[in-house]
Amino acid sequence: MRPLRNPVIQAILAWTLAQWMRFCFATIRWTHQNEAVAEKVWADGGGVLCAFWHSRIGLSPACWPLDRAQPAKALISLSPDGQFIAKAVARQGFPAIRGSSSNKDKADRAKGGSQALRDGLRQLKLGGLAITPDGPRGPMREMAEGLPLLARLSKAPVLFIGLSCNPAIRLNSWDRALLPLPFGRGAIVWDLDRYPEGAELADVARAWTDRLTAVEAAADALVGLERV
Repeated sequence: MRPLRNPVIQAILAWTLAQWMRFCFATIRWTHQNEAVAEKVWADGGGVLCAFWHSRIGLSPACWPLDRAQPAKALISLSPDGQFIAKAVARQGFPAIRGSSSNKDKADRAKGGSQALRDGLRQLKLGGLAITPDGPRGPMREMAEGLPLLARLSKAPVLFIGLSCNPAIRLNSWDRALLPLPFGRGAIVWDLDRYPEGAELADVARAWTDRLTAVEAAADALVGLERV
């Protein structure tokens, strides 16, 4: 049995990871860029889509201040690894919606895409929904149409969030995921858009891929992290 398929091991590792993340976030020296656009979204309340690339899941709780932002949930895949991530993120104050809307052609298969889409739209009537639009398996930094589809249907604004820290652990995963280390430098960069009226999903996905990559690259530059 793979370790992450064991619910006891999952729970222990998720608790350990959540505690580690809290410690790191508290000791990292954060730089925020273009935070005013996020502050306005938080002040307005209501639905908002929060997008960051899959490699930055381990940093994502740092970008959402629970004391002044609307409640948020995270859309996380149904895979065993996704279950582990869901538990760790939930311990940071972000309950999970399980499933994936990344490929609309497979939405009715085991990925749980149709249910995830319905649950995501329901959440967007109340608060934030965090999405990694290149997840759960990539390709890295290539946006599928799930995020634009949710934005078109919900009319919610989209926050593009670039997150970085240095030093960091870079995993040997398909997305070269980052895990924070304490007492380093961190950066969060925001950008904002809405679904353009009458636009095609594929066109929006391409444009938003560039927007999301740009804020991530800006965050990496602020902390001096090498791009991969």
